[in-house]
Amino acid sequence: MTEPEIPRRPEGGRMRPEGARAVKPRDAATIILVRRDAAKPRVLMGKRNSGHDFMPNLWVFPGGRIDRADFRAPHATDLRPEVAAKFDRHIKPGRGRALAMAAIRETFEEAGLLLAKPAPPRPGVGPWREFLAQGAMADLEAMEIIARAVTPPMLAKRFDTWFLMADAERLISLDRQPDCGELEEIAWVDFDDALGLELPMVTRTMIKEAVLRLDDPERPSPYMRFGVKGHKLGHL
Repeated sequence: MTEPEIPRRPEGGRMRPEGARAVKPRDAATIILVRRDAAKPRVLMGKRNSGHDFMPNLWVFPGGRIDRADFRAPHATDLRPEVAAKFDRHIKPGRGRALAMAAIRETFEEAGLLLAKPAPPRPGVGPWREFLAQGAMADLEAMEIIARAVTPPMLAKRFDTWFLMADAERLISLDRQPDCGELEEIAWVDFDDALGLELPMVTRTMIKEAVLRLDDPERPSPYMRFGVKGHKLGHL
């Protein structure tokens, strides 16, 4: 089995002040959306604004940290049993669903794209209000787990991020919703071209991991942790 390439240097954010204790990583999730309607598969990438203090001007997958509302947001479909079981082996039961919800919500907020199924319009709660106003409910069944990575402790901002993958055909539409999109620009690019963008090292690693996963759907999901003395690679 080919092991994933491990990022070996922190980047894309402010360093932790010397002598300060490492901050606790925040739970987060992101989606690798794969589009298969061309000769080569394409992946959705978005460029972060230059004003961000975490990974400014770099191309990333849409995603972000978990929100309280993600624990109670309605969904049209649930996680597949094997996906839910993989989450539950490593984190509290039910938290995996909330992480998947966070990834879908953040993809809507950052890229204006809905990984969802049509549903009757209903009032939303908190950050889900605009999403539900589109008449859609999250399609959790569409997602699989690719990997998990924890940001190095020398950075001022840290995330414990789950990388998920889904087919773009599960989106409500390929057209970006108006008045949505925190990312400066988005683009569908094939995997080779994606590797030519200005990327965080962990994103580069996950692009390569996604290619391997497309060739081998049963491939184990890597779990990468970065510490002061080096990195640790395990599997979920």
